Amino acid sequence: MSTLKALIVHPDREVALRLREFFSGEKRIKILGEAVSANEALELLESISYDVFFLGIDLPEGVNGMELTQILAQRKLRPHIVFIAGDERHAYKAFELGAADYLIWPFEPGRIESTVERLLRYAELPRIVQRDEYEGLRADRSRDEKTVHLPMADADEDSFLNALRQAWDITTRKHLEIEKLPINQEGKMLLVPYNQIVFVEAYEDYSFVHTFKDKFLTSYRLKILEERLNKYGFFRVHRKYLVNLEMVTEIASMPGSNFMLRTAGRTKIELPISRRRINDLKQILGL
Repeated sequence: MSTLKALIVHPDREVALRLREFFSGEKRIKILGEAVSANEALELLESISYDVFFLGIDLPEGVNGMELTQILAQRKLRPHIVFIAGDERHAYKAFELGAADYLIWPFEPGRIESTVERLLRYAELPRIVQRDEYEGLRADRSRDEKTVHLPMADADEDSFLNALRQAWDITTRKHLEIEKLPINQEGKMLLVPYNQIVFVEAYEDYSFVHTFKDKFLTSYRLKILEERLNKYGFFRVHRKYLVNLEMVTEIASMPGSNFMLRTAGRTKIELPISRRRINDLKQILGL
């Protein structure tokens, strides 16, 4: 059989060196590159059809190894995944996501040899993945709450306030919201009501849909969701963020004569609003 092409995706240089040292004498698997982040790995995958990813759990730039695996699962052809972790905490989820193996660092050469044998068996199987089997698997719920700060120009403020005014117009607001967004999760189709979505975050050609408690990876592009959700009170506040204006929960006074608008949910979006427009904003929100 042909040699398997492998990519190391790990932020720890010692791990990468250890893998390269082992595979320097291995003819069945050849290391053809290294990446530190998910974004780098996806860029390299566009140029080289890798058969294997040796993948770390904690990656920089906002997308971890589990989430990268979910993204790869949406491709018709994807590399086999071998996770490299410091302990066994994520092993169950890794195999749920279809990982070929799960290595605990530091690992012994004998353990990697069994990984090679496993990969060679996997390589004999078709690499076509059923889309409905893996698409949009549930993202990790254990992330700590965080806040995303976004700048806003004067022209953006005008558009934002107009959209917010329409979203909070109780004379036109529907009492029953039946519109829902279909999201594939673990082979099942979830129907997430629009009014439970706090915001949508773009990532490459995919998007994360955030609700109060969950974060779902979807194959939707942000532009598509913007067109779909705009008439339901959603507004594109940034090139990466689409916000449900009915989820605006707080206005806070900030240094520099500005006010900060906040959204609900575990991850909060903060938008600066200038003092000269705060009266309009308070009127819209009935404050």
